[in-house]
Amino acid sequence: MAETDKDDLISIIEEDESNLEIPDTLPLMPVRDIVIFTDMLLPLFIVREKSVRAAEEAVAKDGFLFLSTQKQPGIENPGTDEIYSVGTVGRVLRMLKLPDGRVKALVQGIVKARIKRFTGRRNFYRVKIETIVEEPVKEISLEIKALMRNVREHSEKILALRGELTGDVGSILDDIDDPGKLADLVASNLKLKIIESQRLLEIVDPVDRLKMVNDLLTREVDLSAMQAKIQSSVNDEISKNQRDYFLREQVRAIHRELGESDETSQEIEEYQKKIKRAKMCREAENEATIQLKRLEQMHPDSAESSITRNYLDWLVAMPWSKETKDVHDIVAAKKILDKDHYGLVQVKDRILEYLSVRKLNPRKKGPILCFVGPPGVGKTSLGKSIAQALKRKFIRISLGGIRDEAEIRGHRRTYIGALPGSILQGLRQCGSRNPVFMMDEIDKLGVDFRGDPASALLEALDPELNFEFSDHYLNLPFDLSKVMFISTANLTDTIPSALLDRMEVIALSGYTEDEKKAIALRHLIPRQIKENGLKRVNITISPGAVDQIIREYTSEAGLRNLEREIGTICRKIARKLAEGEKGPFSATKNSLHKYLGLPKYYPEMDQENSQVGLSTGLAWTQAGGEVMYVEASLIGGKGELIITGQLGDVMQESARAALSYSRANINLFGLKETVFENLDIHIHVPAGAIPKDGPSAGIAITTALVSSLTGRPVHNDVAMTGEITLRGRVLPIGGLKEKALGALRSGIKRIIIPEKNKKDLAEIPANLKRKIKFIPVKSMDEVLSIALDNSVAKGKPRRTKTTK
Repeated sequence: MAETDKDDLISIIEEDESNLEIPDTLPLMPVRDIVIFTDMLLPLFIVREKSVRAAEEAVAKDGFLFLSTQKQPGIENPGTDEIYSVGTVGRVLRMLKLPDGRVKALVQGIVKARIKRFTGRRNFYRVKIETIVEEPVKEISLEIKALMRNVREHSEKILALRGELTGDVGSILDDIDDPGKLADLVASNLKLKIIESQRLLEIVDPVDRLKMVNDLLTREVDLSAMQAKIQSSVNDEISKNQRDYFLREQVRAIHRELGESDETSQEIEEYQKKIKRAKMCREAENEATIQLKRLEQMHPDSAESSITRNYLDWLVAMPWSKETKDVHDIVAAKKILDKDHYGLVQVKDRILEYLSVRKLNPRKKGPILCFVGPPGVGKTSLGKSIAQALKRKFIRISLGGIRDEAEIRGHRRTYIGALPGSILQGLRQCGSRNPVFMMDEIDKLGVDFRGDPASALLEALDPELNFEFSDHYLNLPFDLSKVMFISTANLTDTIPSALLDRMEVIALSGYTEDEKKAIALRHLIPRQIKENGLKRVNITISPGAVDQIIREYTSEAGLRNLEREIGTICRKIARKLAEGEKGPFSATKNSLHKYLGLPKYYPEMDQENSQVGLSTGLAWTQAGGEVMYVEASLIGGKGELIITGQLGDVMQESARAALSYSRANINLFGLKETVFENLDIHIHVPAGAIPKDGPSAGIAITTALVSSLTGRPVHNDVAMTGEITLRGRVLPIGGLKEKALGALRSGIKRIIIPEKNKKDLAEIPANLKRKIKFIPVKSMDEVLSIALDNSVAKGKPRRTKTTK
């Protein structure tokens, strides 16, 4: 077709529809996101190259084009099986080529048709079609009339809810008398899904099609009514908020004219005063001013104003510049520490050193201390004494079981109920930025999907970083460099290495019997007398009774059970007084069983006699040092090694190393080399329900094994600790002081230790070294010569002469 003007506007002269002759072969143009019905007039923007060629082919001939919807709108070049077979024959009335290469066409639907087959696919799809002829409704029954009226009314109602109803639309609907045309007209203007529109198009019977349109209209009326209701509610709320805002502004203007101030203005002024008094850093003051301006513009009852108000409350309540003044009287501080705690010389010296440095350099940052020791040795109470000696405020939090990082760093303000972390909460509670901050149970932090609290503590416990500690809630830097952090732990094994590196570890070992006795007489007995409502004249606990309680009723590194037993005595005496008996009452060594019952522990050793195959090792646990018995037995077999007692991998390897050492040195023990061929070796550590592991049981296992092989008993008053190598060297161990205290509680007189642990003897109290003899050794030969008795037990293998 020739161009008619310079804008490439192509027009096709309309003809009477009844005179149209539609070819049976037409170019196909797939359309997306729309289903075209008969008598539907709409503009199309044609972008795809094949579709442009199909439209140009139609215009070049008679203007007819087959329009069919593709099944998946996102496919750029649909295949023959991705296009619906039923579509509409359309006629291109006008076509305009746009400068960007697209084509705009005005198309009118003429008649429904079905694809019989595809005849061309090179430049565009060409299809052979057959038209779908609808039989006209011969008689408009009463039911059809009612259905048509219902469709018209529903259509007008939807248009009214949308605000699109005009008189012309109503006239057009009333003028249509054919049910099929009415159904097509309404369906083409409904916002239906593609699959629903296609199903309507494929219905041939006009009445059935009209019934489906009626059902869809009923659903659409309900949706439109609900949408209109929601929109009306939103508009009413917006109008109400605007009205309330204007009314509040008028009230404020009236108050200003009268020289009065309203509640909101008073609140804003109060916040301004608090911000000035808080003496925040510059970043915090700027943020507080910004949030205050936002609060001034908000509705006082809105949810966001409540969040902003809480945030401002936290900002003005934080001790940005408030701190207590340190006391630099070193002598007075030493008296306070000595009064509250007996012993603990190393810890007291460290605190006094810090005070001395602060006296000379007031800008010195606070230390990060970590007290490590068994339960009941006074780690937490020592923190309180330090705060009292420094005249600082004291805060304590427990970290045991914490798994959420937000417990340390706080929650973001976007969450409902968000709060700062426990560090800033503690500082607000005490109202000072330089307190003594104790974190108990730092070795029991957890880790899960919510984060790693130990990693969150890295910034807080690093003196080089904590002057700008950032909490997620405040989102502002807060200076923690003046806080004296003290953490407590039972063991350092579970503390991450990065966190442990930032702390100064101070070990608090268990107490000796003399130390426990002194603490009980000075502190525990007076405290329990007061807590149980007694007076000193009512009760007397003799020093001998205290010794007996320590030895026969408790077996611990700390003092908790000792205080419980003393409390039991006080309660029983309090009952006697309450029942009318007259005192005073005394608890002596001879009368102690009346209050505490039979002894729970015995100071004598568990093994009264030296035995073959039974050695005494030493273990270091969370509760302090303990003795650990190792048994070895020879049974008939094929040379296998049996290990029981829930031993860990390290102790199992120690047992294998002990067996290898024994086999390698079989001649030195005076035994035949074939002794292992017909014997199984069973190594057992009693208390099988308790898991055990550690690198210090090697020489105890070897001693028990050699004792069984040679028949020589192991001295019952000798305990030993140390690891063994295959060549018999004894390796150093840790926790010597704790193990020595555990041995003393069990009545051990001699302890064999590695030679390289002689340096640790300097930390052992003098009274402990007087009661226990420490024997350093370098090799397993020395251990055996000390631990084994030269006599051979009856019924055991004897030494045989060997020839060189």
